[in-house]
Amino acid sequence: MTASFSAADLHIHTTASDGTASPEAVLSYVATHTDLRIIAITDHNTLAGALEARRLAPHYGIEVIVGCEISTQIGHVLALFIEHPIPAGLSLTETVIHVREQNGMVFAAHPFGALVPSVGRQHLLGPERNDIDWSILDGLEVFNASLWNPLNNRRALQKAQEYGLTQLGGSDAHHLATIGLGRTLFAGHTVDHLRQALQHGETVAVGQYWGWRGIAGAVSARMQRWSRWQTAPAR
Repeated sequence: MTASFSAADLHIHTTASDGTASPEAVLSYVATHTDLRIIAITDHNTLAGALEARRLAPHYGIEVIVGCEISTQIGHVLALFIEHPIPAGLSLTETVIHVREQNGMVFAAHPFGALVPSVGRQHLLGPERNDIDWSILDGLEVFNASLWNPLNNRRALQKAQEYGLTQLGGSDAHHLATIGLGRTLFAGHTVDHLRQALQHGETVAVGQYWGWRGIAGAVSARMQRWSRWQTAPAR
């Protein structure tokens, strides 16, 4: 990668859904512990964390894409560049329509991942689906750093290449230490440059897996958050 290329992490969660760090903590970590200057906040079925992060982002020198990991009837998709919530539980086609109405882009998240609702599987740990029109999507997340089986990412890459779809990389970070482990490389330095690259299929997905240490850290952080919630005084 040369100086004319940049990297973005396009799959990050915060405390607005099931992440363990607040939007502000995510921005602070990105600014001080990574070389990233563009991220997407993609909490599950809510824009609250993404909108808050975008509001605070100028103070940290970060550009934030408002996104969401939406639960469709057959699995999760990442909606990027949207401004309004989209209901969970719709069909894949209906979800794509709602994203496009906002001039957003939609990518299958961890499309063949096991143990998580994925568009490419009939059910958790189940066989591959054969009834999907992949061409309705803008692209696929072909590198998800959280997946325990690299074959799931390889299958996603094969499918993206088969259909000529844009390739996305993301950390799927739910705690700070894993932010940036999955990345989308593109020519340029701004969100506008990134969007152009996504639209033209001119991105490269790279990264490294969480590994057992990262998974253990995420589980530990989530348990601590659960414990704090359980002991918090009633309002």
